[in-house]
Amino acid sequence: MKLRIVTPLSVVVDEDRVVALRAEDASGGFGILRGHADFLTSLTVSVLSWRRADSTRRYCAVRRGVLSVTGGVDIAVATREAVAGDDLESLDRTVLARFREQADSERVERVSSTRLQLLAIRQIMRLLRPERHGV
Repeated sequence: MKLRIVTPLSVVVDEDRVVALRAEDASGGFGILRGHADFLTSLTVSVLSWRRADSTRRYCAVRRGVLSVTGGVDIAVATREAVAGDDLESLDRTVLARFREQADSERVERVSSTRLQLLAIRQIMRLLRPERHGV
């Protein structure tokens, strides 16, 4: 199978001889082998792992993303950030921790932004009330 992992700025992984891949979405971990049905899913912050034809394993930490399988042989992953490596333990310890912290920070920023938007909408609604204009 062919595996391609891309970010907006680079191609992180481009391999042709992938035998099996493991990934994780919101429903949990799953595997992909040659001949898999066409498939599309949203990935969580996790580490993808795959086995090459020569039996070596490779890993790539992803900061969420979209994984697709086409024709049972082409696997494509589009993600905001990815770090490939040979050492699962170091990817899990350092990169995933950083990705999770960034995801938490983004969540806090989204909540703050939503609160500001709701406050602005409330202020606009107060100004638009008919009783304020003597109607």
